Amino acid sequence: MIDNISISHHETFLKHLIAGDRDVCLNMAKDYKQNNTPIYNLYETVFKNALYKIGELWEYNKITVATEHLSSAIIESILNEFYTELISNNRTNKKAIVACVENEHHQIGIKMISDVFEINGWSSYFLGANTPTNELISFSKSINPDILAVSVSLYFHIPLLEKMIQQIREEFPSLVILVGGQAFLHGGHEILSKHKNVVYKPDLTSAELFIQNFQS
Repeated sequence: MIDNISISHHETFLKHLIAGDRDVCLNMAKDYKQNNTPIYNLYETVFKNALYKIGELWEYNKITVATEHLSSAIIESILNEFYTELISNNRTNKKAIVACVENEHHQIGIKMISDVFEINGWSSYFLGANTPTNELISFSKSINPDILAVSVSLYFHIPLLEKMIQQIREEFPSLVILVGGQAFLHGGHEILSKHKNVVYKPDLTSAELFIQNFQS
């Protein structure tokens, strides 16, 4: 199953991920951190690229759904293990809600964005996958966030994102909505441009820069 995947500098991680070698993947991630590699390099270069490749392999029936689920579970478990080390002690009074659109079950990308908020001192409320819009709106009323961050991994879920934005705008006319995800590799940016205060960021570095500028 993995013999046809070319192995480059960072793809050794991908090979072990597909094989389900959790301990090897965890140790590789720890080695990255111990070598003073910025956490975003680990997230972006290793985790994100591996997840995108996993998605492509699944889409072209080169791996099974079970392998895709196992790979995602391994990366998410590593993120959870690192979480307490990432939270900044320099807290702000800013709050963010992070979630996936309805029917979207790929939550690792938005989990990494949640970590970016926490690294920058925000209180991040991670709602995860398949968040019903009515529940998201109800929760937002109780939290009153400064930013709502939403992830879409599958291109055919972009209409669900637009519907979510429209419903949110009825309750929160000026709330900043930060969006991203693998879906936008295939288009959909023109939909975002129709709505005010909706910002697309393609990666963690640009998302963090936006967050930092928002604070200032």
